[in-house]
Amino acid sequence: MKRRFILIVVAIIFVSCNQPYIPRTIESIVIEEYKIDSASIRAIQAMNVDHLVYAGSNGTIGTTKDNGNSWKVKKIIFQDTIVPHFRSLAFNGNHLYALSVGNPALLYRISEDESTLVYSELHEKVFYDSLHFFEDQLHGIGVGDPTDDCASIIVTNDGGANWKKVACEFLPKFEEGEAFFAASNTNIKTLGSTVWIASGGEKVRVLKSTDFGKTWEIFSTPIQQGTGPQGIYSIDFHDQMNGIIVGGDYTKPLENTANKAITIDGGKTWKLVADGQNPNYKSCVQYVPNTHGKEIFAVGKTGVSFSNDAGITWKDISNNSYYAIQFVNEHTAWLSGHHKIGKLELNTLFNKSK
Repeated sequence: MKRRFILIVVAIIFVSCNQPYIPRTIESIVIEEYKIDSASIRAIQAMNVDHLVYAGSNGTIGTTKDNGNSWKVKKIIFQDTIVPHFRSLAFNGNHLYALSVGNPALLYRISEDESTLVYSELHEKVFYDSLHFFEDQLHGIGVGDPTDDCASIIVTNDGGANWKKVACEFLPKFEEGEAFFAASNTNIKTLGSTVWIASGGEKVRVLKSTDFGKTWEIFSTPIQQGTGPQGIYSIDFHDQMNGIIVGGDYTKPLENTANKAITIDGGKTWKLVADGQNPNYKSCVQYVPNTHGKEIFAVGKTGVSFSNDAGITWKDISNNSYYAIQFVNEHTAWLSGHHKIGKLELNTLFNKSK
């Protein structure tokens, strides 16, 4: 079943201070919804405007190649009885990789014809939250809650054929109660050889490596913290210097204080934005491609919000609940939620007048 929503009409004009940019006017934002039975979907891979892959809570990998008109779904079962709860999905240019939460942790390489287990981990505390490849498509990284006194981080340098867990001696020490959230597969961001990872709970910080995860720094943030549900749920960077974090407390989703911050120095320092103003709790934030870091969308259980000034101010454009959003280009994004996939279209005009 497909539903169509025309959400908002808004005019947006801005010019990049770094280079000439044609101002664009957004006339409307339209979201079409596709019902997906029996799956909570927090991990998606947008291949193009017609092609999407999702990993679901019931061990399913779903694919559409015709703009949601039809779906091919495969189900993975481990040792005949264990159904992986997937919340992470990554693509290296050749294969998809899906990573489950809970014990045992199961990481599968997914192809058209088969699913191959490439990494597993048994531990009473194991819980992996996010998985991404770097731009070179050889290096990849996954992050999970601590099983010791550091983040659980697994890495590959051969395109996903082999994965290993990084020893705590090479990682920043975590505080008791500091962990991660598996809300949208977006608490990791990679650019070039750099990766940022955002934490939550008792301490809320950003880990950073500039060498594919070999060495690390860790930086404090002003995002609300101190209890398990509080912290950063999503992180994104426009470039090596400018980034944004969002989150809050999922048990108090209407609160809008200390849940959004930006950086202009690569993640070393963070400044709260729109504090005490919406958007409230959000589980995913993404820059819109090719908009010079100006346009940003954030989604969560309380709806969809939009900024056209690099996160300083926001507009709530929908109260429809989504977990994640991923852009294909500056006009189109795919979304995921509880038993549904969404597709967002920005309908624009270009105004060349100054």
